[in-house]
Amino acid sequence: MTDDPPAPAAFHFCGVGGSGMLPLAAIVRATGGVVSGSDRALDAGRLASKFDYLRSLGIRLFAQDGSGVRPGTTLVTSAAVEPSIPDVVRANQLGLAHLTRPQLLAQLLNAARTSIAVGGTSGKSTVTGMIGWMLHAMHRQPTVMNGAVMRNFVSPGTPFASALVGDPELFVSEVDESDGSIALYRPSVAVLGNISLDHKSMEELRGLFGGFLGAARTAVINLDDPEARQLADRLPEGQLIGFGFDAPGAALAARNLQLASDGLRFDLETAGEKHFVTLAVPGRHNAQNALAALGAVQALGLPLGEAVAALARFAGLKRRLETVGTAGGVTVIDDFGHNPDKIAATLATLTALPGRLLIMFQPHGFRPLATMGDELARTFVSGMRADDRLFLPDPVYQGGTVDKSHGSDWLAGEVRAAGGHAEHLPEREAIAAALLAEAQPGDRIAILGARDDTLGEFALELVGRLASGTGRRTVD
Repeated sequence: MTDDPPAPAAFHFCGVGGSGMLPLAAIVRATGGVVSGSDRALDAGRLASKFDYLRSLGIRLFAQDGSGVRPGTTLVTSAAVEPSIPDVVRANQLGLAHLTRPQLLAQLLNAARTSIAVGGTSGKSTVTGMIGWMLHAMHRQPTVMNGAVMRNFVSPGTPFASALVGDPELFVSEVDESDGSIALYRPSVAVLGNISLDHKSMEELRGLFGGFLGAARTAVINLDDPEARQLADRLPEGQLIGFGFDAPGAALAARNLQLASDGLRFDLETAGEKHFVTLAVPGRHNAQNALAALGAVQALGLPLGEAVAALARFAGLKRRLETVGTAGGVTVIDDFGHNPDKIAATLATLTALPGRLLIMFQPHGFRPLATMGDELARTFVSGMRADDRLFLPDPVYQGGTVDKSHGSDWLAGEVRAAGGHAEHLPEREAIAAALLAEAQPGDRIAILGARDDTLGEFALELVGRLASGTGRRTVD
């Protein structure tokens, strides 16, 4: 008589539709786990297509009222979930195991024979997508955990392709420092693109990123970034692969960068080799992202020539300088920019091209505005041209107690005080009306913000209204 095989592990994801939760739930389900989930957006009847996709993966969905939390299940939540949420209350009543999303992700990444963890204030998702695509194109079958939809892997059956399920022993993931969870990861290769003010103080960030790099076998670091370079200088020579445009000592050096509206080119010099890199995504920041991704591939000992050829076919990510559509001579762009570094990179790329910018920026919370509001104001003032326009709805607010003294009205005032054009309109519909009334042929509308999946829907709606002429100002 043989023993019965063990029952598959069961997990309930509270907030399963979140950008970091959905791909993790998809990976756990695809590798044999029993997965269920709940989400406030599901209860509110929003984002139906996303939840239909989760159901298609075999993930059972429940109202966020505790009914989906069953005995023998491990509860998975975001790192900062409120203890009063019914799913959490029910799990506590049943005495169930409770993991945060980063704790579960760290278990999977740390268990892999080879792992790549991508960190940094900005560019993590893009670098992760580039690495995942190159490894896939080189037939290495990676498992990839991303916080954004990777357009190379989108198909009618996988419209929300923020995860790629392959060999669990080759695991690639972006990792977050905002909640301190980056300290949980022990990757084979740690990638660091940049360090700048975001959710924590610079002193805290230096400590977190320093520990992250020290825990890895190989660290791939942007030597053009002053803060990252300071950490690189502390590492043993054999542990470091540096990259950059200008920094001396970079193992991967970019030369002769050529920027275009639809992509870029540069020469890559490394270890006596020279490669001509082409990308179909624009912006100097994406050239740096490409260097980071190529550094990770080099750290695995894979041929760079094959990687460079694959990178030319990288299609980018959803909500990363994504052109949603053009109608009536106006182009609508959707972008994840939400902190000063990301917004600066987006503005630099967009203002390098002709055409006025009409920007809607939705701050991703009151706390981030209190932390980085002054720098955000300076970023908009320095990055916008005289005829560009900024419109600000109220910040994302998902309940709880929070200091609201630094809101979008305050940010608009700071931008105006420094000489920029900014207007606070609390409701999104009022901003839509203002954008449509203002937009003229040749203008570009840019929708910026994070932590709100409906921003992409809003951008798509604007294209439709531009096409129909709804709300457009007529010009004699």
